[in-house]
Amino acid sequence: MTAGIIGATGYAGAELVRLLSGHPEIGRLYLASSSRPGQNITDMYPNFLEKAGAESPGGGETPLAAGTLEEPEKVIAASDIVFGALPAGAGEGYAKACVDRGVSYIDLSADFRLDAESYRAWYGKDWLYPELRRRSVYGLPELYREQIRALAASGPVVVGNPGCYPTAITLAAYPVLAGSGPKPAPDAAVIADAVSGVTGAGREPGRAYHFPECSDSVSPYKVGAHRHIPEITRNLSAIAGRPVPVVFTPHLGPYNRGILATVYISLDGAARNAASGPNTANADAARLCYEEFYRNERFVRILPGGLCAATGRVRQSNYCDISVHLDHTGGTLIVISAIDNMVKGAAGQAVQNMNIIAGFDESSGLRAFPALF
Repeated sequence: MTAGIIGATGYAGAELVRLLSGHPEIGRLYLASSSRPGQNITDMYPNFLEKAGAESPGGGETPLAAGTLEEPEKVIAASDIVFGALPAGAGEGYAKACVDRGVSYIDLSADFRLDAESYRAWYGKDWLYPELRRRSVYGLPELYREQIRALAASGPVVVGNPGCYPTAITLAAYPVLAGSGPKPAPDAAVIADAVSGVTGAGREPGRAYHFPECSDSVSPYKVGAHRHIPEITRNLSAIAGRPVPVVFTPHLGPYNRGILATVYISLDGAARNAASGPNTANADAARLCYEEFYRNERFVRILPGGLCAATGRVRQSNYCDISVHLDHTGGTLIVISAIDNMVKGAAGQAVQNMNIIAGFDESSGLRAFPALF
């Protein structure tokens, strides 16, 4: 199978290059950059340098044998599936070109995550090709795996790859809002604080991301106005079957990659602990419900009691680690989730979606354990 990446020189695009180069089902990888055509991916990322005459484990050239950055149109023409790692509004035309050729397109921007009204309100753009939405599906596999598979079975599909914060927060809240575990209070809001590494801001430089500005400091940003709020709200409301109010505050952390999200959900009065004080039994019961809910999910790990989710234990992996807790009264469920924002929050999840579309094992190319350091 051949794969193409449009926007291969950004951080998410480069992570796609890394993952797809080692994917056992990818025979050739084509890269595109509208700003650097003719250059080689190794000009920006020397980590992709290969020895002359290198062969894949099965013989023949490696998927990244050339690494030359082509025009996007050439990549679409040569690929069986295409990934778009582009800013919002920049990839919709490429999605249409792919669908017109019968090729599926996995979009890592926000162009296919929201309805038209929300997209206009939060991104200030209108859809160029509304008809593409008949072939599009939201790409969080743990929620929409069957919809992705069914749509792909009938022709080319456009996948709106989820945002990094929505992935971490949705997976943390999913079981309890779906009715597994402690019962939420009627009309309970979901409150989420999340910290992201600097790669979440992308490769383009900005003062806030210079080393002296972000090192040794944690700072909130876009308080009450982050563009992922409508995506999170849509996800949680669909799970709960009711409008779910969301309070979300993102923070920038002084590290490269990873998201840690702490999610709070008030519980129904009947679920509260009448005697104030830690209630280990109820916390254990809540965690067991999460374990059962995610029992068959390859990339969601529910951590044992006494262990909190941490970004360092999911680094360079497609895992989402979740730890489940109760506050001292038993009245608030506290769920902590950790993902690598570049993998499960972007490129890894996109590869997971490709595996579903193509009928590969969903974990193909993504089975490595997290890096220790």
